[in-house]
Amino acid sequence: GQDLALSCGTSEASADQDKKKWEPDTKFLKTGNSIHATATYQDPSLLSTVPYMTARIFTAPATYEIPIKGDKRHLLRLYFYPSTYTGLNISNSYFTVEANDVTLLSNFSAAITCQALTQAYLVKEYSLAPTDKDVLSIKFTPSDKYRDAFAFINGIEVIQMPELFDTAALVGFTDQTMDAKTANLQSMFRLNVGGQDIPGSQDSGGLTRTWYNDAPYIFSAGLGVTLQASNNFRINYQNMPVSIAPADIYKTARSQGPNGDINLKSNLTWMFQIDKNFTYILRLHFCEFQLSKINQKVFNIYINNRTAQADTTPADIIGWTGEKGIPMYKDYAIYVDANNGGEEITLQMTPSTFGQPEYYDSSLNGLEIFKMDTMKNLAGPNPEPSPMQAEEEVKKEFKNEKRHLEGSENLYFQ
Repeated sequence: GQDLALSCGTSEASADQDKKKWEPDTKFLKTGNSIHATATYQDPSLLSTVPYMTARIFTAPATYEIPIKGDKRHLLRLYFYPSTYTGLNISNSYFTVEANDVTLLSNFSAAITCQALTQAYLVKEYSLAPTDKDVLSIKFTPSDKYRDAFAFINGIEVIQMPELFDTAALVGFTDQTMDAKTANLQSMFRLNVGGQDIPGSQDSGGLTRTWYNDAPYIFSAGLGVTLQASNNFRINYQNMPVSIAPADIYKTARSQGPNGDINLKSNLTWMFQIDKNFTYILRLHFCEFQLSKINQKVFNIYINNRTAQADTTPADIIGWTGEKGIPMYKDYAIYVDANNGGEEITLQMTPSTFGQPEYYDSSLNGLEIFKMDTMKNLAGPNPEPSPMQAEEEVKKEFKNEKRHLEGSENLYFQ
């Protein structure tokens, strides 16, 4: 088992804008009767035609079999570009995807999902726990709930990764933890807090993860201030695996700002839309590059209004790391249902007055949110488009309908 990037529906190897090599998917496809198609339109937001402009289309269940080392954790990425493929209506595409015995997507519509997120393409990323199988079978099954339903896929990536998960503190419960080592996880958000987007080509550990700027998720009037370490500032990983996050994550941060009196009355808040009835792991990345003593900056952390760090155990980065330039992370788990957050996760940070620290401020360098599987399932519902989008859809339908009627009238009168 080696790392693979499969460009689905192509007959020759190709490279994307990051010079990553993609190979044809044919030899890993264990079932016949699939169609390969080329998208008829290239959205301007596509950075690269590879792997998006070609697709493998399935009108019946189909399976890929990919050789892996079964005792290792693997990153699996699925690439979808719900475009126009000749002779097919993309809005008929509803399907299920299973990896070995884990359901990743169920009755999934890439078109509806992209519309709701107002983006042209999607990458779904999963971190699959070790199994005893030396083959990863990925099965696509068109939905039986819709007429003419089909499944499609543009790209599949499989990357062996080190075990980066352990136990996570269960928020709101003293001394309770969730075991993530055995969990299958879906990456929901991965943010470079206070810094710019980091493309996969600049990720650490060869994991090619993309880290996005956090500003779109800030939910409050106060964006705080962004902090940046000097160019030559060295991040000293010590015993932490470099694969956890690239150094650039730890060289930028967002804090509340220089005015402690204002900070005491406010907070930094991020908000995320997620699927309810799942447990999530929030991985908060920290690194101090300005201060060097304990009790200089001490702060509280709340997740969905539950205490992650507060009261007599607030966050103190130097208290945790011992000195500046040493990166670290903390994992917190929270179950989200109708009674606790509904369909969102909010993360709040506010200064702690416990122990009268020198500065009243809080800060964060990076954030990842993972969904944990429940009984081998990670699939949530398709998103609901916003009311405005739904209205646009109705208008579009009406226009098509009208055009259709006008067309038939003309026929009638000729």
